[in-house]
Amino acid sequence: MSYNIRYGGVGKERELAEVIRAAAPDVVMLQEATHPHVVAHIADAAGYPHHASRRAYSTGFMSRLPVKSYAWHQPRGARHAFLELVFTEPDLRLYGLHLSAWFSKWSERRRHFEIRSLLEGIKEHQHGFHLLLGDFNALAPGERLVVEKMPRWIRAMVWVSGRDIARDTIQAMLDARYADVWRRLNPDSSDPGYTFPIWDPHVRLDYAFVPMTYADRVASFEIVKSPAEVATASDHHPIVVTVT
Repeated sequence: MSYNIRYGGVGKERELAEVIRAAAPDVVMLQEATHPHVVAHIADAAGYPHHASRRAYSTGFMSRLPVKSYAWHQPRGARHAFLELVFTEPDLRLYGLHLSAWFSKWSERRRHFEIRSLLEGIKEHQHGFHLLLGDFNALAPGERLVVEKMPRWIRAMVWVSGRDIARDTIQAMLDARYADVWRRLNPDSSDPGYTFPIWDPHVRLDYAFVPMTYADRVASFEIVKSPAEVATASDHHPIVVTVT
């Protein structure tokens, strides 16, 4: 699971724990997990013995599986540190990320820089099975930006940016031979895969990517819409990816 828990999850511990417990993923990669005591509370309530987060760091995790190692990496210029999580059984590496927000050509340049820095930093592991997942705050090529549903200040930034934003961040992942898991499993679907905002979803910000070499090992991708606590726990729908 990848889940942006908004504002560190403060005051939403019960709802977040219920959403996670109902989905029952083996591993949860978190964004906006800025309060370690809150993450510890959610992990305990949802039944995850292994967890870690750092104050003021966005990325964190919870796991039912024993973790071989974990580390945060923050390339120069990146707003949030990337989280690397390594397992022995299964043989798997996860990268959790939370790229810079806002819709404008300037923020897209920053996200593009951040993702290129991450890809450069993990080159030595790119031949093994791994997933990159999290809140990319970016649009994929070909996806419509529903400007009319956005707050006025964002519409103004989009207008100043040329009435649209570039798709360089997700394109960089595709150029690096990663499969966009949602699109691979839903190539002809009328469902756009929107994950944000929870009260009126109209943009896909939450992604999972796997190297094309291992794309067949991804069995499913779910946008979590139940239990009822999903509607109040955060402003993002969590996503769950099943791999074999």
